Amino acid sequence: MKTQATVSQPTVNASSPLVQVSGALAGIVIFILVAAWLARRFGFTGAGVGAKKSLNISASVSVGPRERVVVVDVEDARLVLGVTSTQITHLHTLPPAPAADVVEKAPAPADFQKLMKNLLKRNGKD
Repeated sequence: MKTQATVSQPTVNASSPLVQVSGALAGIVIFILVAAWLARRFGFTGAGVGAKKSLNISASVSVGPRERVVVVDVEDARLVLGVTSTQITHLHTLPPAPAADVVEKAPAPADFQKLMKNLLKRNGKD
């Protein structure tokens, strides 16, 4: 007499809460990925991302603990703005900056050999 035990694998019930939650989560993730792809495809990314920056702060001075006067270069004008912690006020409009002022060259990197010599001279090791 032979007895065989049959082991059956548990079946996944489609109405199980675990299956429902996992399906909903997968659907939401897929929706977010598709929405991000569509936004990138049709150019609905944030304003100014990838575009040429046409707004630069050229000067700023503090006039109080939370107040500043800022000169902002825009495409066709320079704006003098008063900036506080609660508001921004337009104070004056200046003509656009000359082309020579707009293009500033970055300082040339210092030569490594010269820097090392200066450091060694400061420490008294000539």
